[in-house]
Amino acid sequence: MAKWLVTGGSGFLGINFIRYLVGKNDEVISLDKEPFDYPDMKGKIRAVLGDIRDKKVVDECMEGVDVVMHGAAALPLYSKQDIMTTNIDGTRLILQSAYEHGVKKVVYISSTAVYGIPDHHPIYEKDRLIGVGPYGESKIKAEEICQEFRQKGMCVPVVRPKSFIGPERLGVFAIFYEWASEGRSFPMIGKGNNRYQLLDVEDLCEAVYMLGTATDYDKINTVFNIGAEDFTTMREDYQVVLDYGGYGRKIKPSPAWFVIFALTVLEKLRLSSLYPWVYKTASKDSFVSVEKAKRILGFVSRYSNKDALLRNYKWYLENKQNLASSPGISHRVPWKQGILRLAKVFF
Repeated sequence: MAKWLVTGGSGFLGINFIRYLVGKNDEVISLDKEPFDYPDMKGKIRAVLGDIRDKKVVDECMEGVDVVMHGAAALPLYSKQDIMTTNIDGTRLILQSAYEHGVKKVVYISSTAVYGIPDHHPIYEKDRLIGVGPYGESKIKAEEICQEFRQKGMCVPVVRPKSFIGPERLGVFAIFYEWASEGRSFPMIGKGNNRYQLLDVEDLCEAVYMLGTATDYDKINTVFNIGAEDFTTMREDYQVVLDYGGYGRKIKPSPAWFVIFALTVLEKLRLSSLYPWVYKTASKDSFVSVEKAKRILGFVSRYSNKDALLRNYKWYLENKQNLASSPGISHRVPWKQGILRLAKVFF
């Protein structure tokens, strides 16, 4: 049995990984600035309310820890200052505290946003990093800090997951699910013929646990892409949700250039909660190679894009009446659609 510190434990990945660890009978400390409000975990873990930028709180949480899963991050719609201080300064503080407390391994959750908008696919871990916006830039800087601590003798595997979904993942996906549940068709940005890889959160938890428990530090002290191995086009993958709804609705194509222009204007006017990384990449291919994770970790994804989308949608239907919306900074609540809601009349 190991003792884990999970940063960002109140978030979507955090709670899923905590449940995974509890299922393995491991000891868990959750650190998050948001309350840990999961009744099923009451009394099973220690939940600390605090900020990863607060050294005193971090040091207190780090006592006696064997492994850290560092998933806390400020997402793209936070302010630039919050993104930079949380994702860069916070990561340095976590790693420094782990180093001072003799924690040998920290698994850092990065993002495929570090690749920017690539000109080839699949994307490999060795490909060049081009951060798009403060979020992408901050993740690249945080990975550089991970490398600094590797050179100090720590094991700091970095995970670059594709967009991960599953039960309880809402955010931008809740917009699609709401439209589907109301019997509406849904527009794609572009024709929907591009291949956009997703990842089920259970597969991500499995990969992180593999890294956290692996004993061959030399082999795992590096960077790993993680994504679904089974995916088709966006039109085909997302259609499975509309088919499940039973209304006979379809994914509809739209002119990508026009939609991107319109969403750019609406975002600047604060009338849409979609951020550039979402709408500027949605019409393009986006998939990574997971061969390295398969070869070194023995990673095998259990869920296809379709499986993951449908699992998430079924959870949404079961819990729809109890969901609140937010301005669009957390993956655990539905994002407000703003003026996009008016487009429903056409679908």
